[in-house]
Amino acid sequence: MTPVDVLFAFLRELRSRGLAVPVDKQRDFFAAVELMPSQFYWAGATTLVTSEAELRIYDEVFSSSFSKMIMEGFPEIGEEPTGVPGSREAGDLVLEQGGSEGLAAGRISPESTVRFPATEPDAFELLHQIRRSLPRAVPTTRSRRSQPGGRRRRVDLRSTYHDSRRTYGEVMRLHWRHRPPEERRVLVLVDVSGSMKQYSADYLRFAHAVVATCPRAEVFTFGTRLTRVTAALRVPSVDAALAGLAEVVLDAEGGTQIGESLQTFLGNAHYVTMARGALVLVLSDGLERGDCTAMTAATGRLSRLAHRLSWWSPLACDPAYRPLTRAMAAVRADLDSLTGVRDLATALTAVREGFAHVYG
Repeated sequence: MTPVDVLFAFLRELRSRGLAVPVDKQRDFFAAVELMPSQFYWAGATTLVTSEAELRIYDEVFSSSFSKMIMEGFPEIGEEPTGVPGSREAGDLVLEQGGSEGLAAGRISPESTVRFPATEPDAFELLHQIRRSLPRAVPTTRSRRSQPGGRRRRVDLRSTYHDSRRTYGEVMRLHWRHRPPEERRVLVLVDVSGSMKQYSADYLRFAHAVVATCPRAEVFTFGTRLTRVTAALRVPSVDAALAGLAEVVLDAEGGTQIGESLQTFLGNAHYVTMARGALVLVLSDGLERGDCTAMTAATGRLSRLAHRLSWWSPLACDPAYRPLTRAMAAVRADLDSLTGVRDLATALTAVREGFAHVYG
């Protein structure tokens, strides 16, 4: 059990006992842990408790459950239930949020429920146009299953034989089979971290349109963890689907770990099959936290697996934008296209252009 796991387990236990710990309190809690690493009890009491009833719940959970979590996660502490790890470990527990404006990347996010705003009337028309344009934009491949008819390239021996039995074995005409074209799989990876909070809702609405239109679509979200949300997006109503996502995506508007999230995806053999030969769309600003080695390696492998790897970034909507950050500069060579998309209108433009625009 890692330090972060211990803290989240403590917060989940508080919620299960009836103590509300919304995301703003979680942020204050993590900040207090950083400031008072040797006074963990008081760090939680001053940030999570607002009444005597809540204090009783807090004391009960802390004494009955959290001391055991501390011993399991940090056996080096000893028997003192109010202690926390030393300065090195405490640094790992610090919450690094994207900020109130969502302009910076962080590493850890509190578990939270984010309610996405209702879809504006004008957005429904844009979504309708996106659904109409997607079939023409998604690349195709030859189906593995052949069907009767088509061009005269492959003889249908079975049908030809059965037809010849009517004429006592005399072949009067040949039957043919062909492999019809079919849409490639579409894989959408949506960044829901704090730096993307202004754009995540429209990105998820676009993902809902992809799932509704493309029969072989898969959608994942990532911030500090990877979450498969395809099933949640199959709800016909876009607003109902986003409301359901609020209960599934617990790292929204939190930290950023693009590389680790992509590596988690590539570490799952079942998920890898979703990317093989697919049109892969990564919807992210690419603001990776710290070392970008993991992101570079994961993007390179994803590019080799995919038929086409397109990256949509709200930052690229600026005509002066160039991928000069360490992370984006490192992965640029692995991208088939880098496109500026910040809302449904620019997403529609990108779809109509076939995901093809590349920034120099």
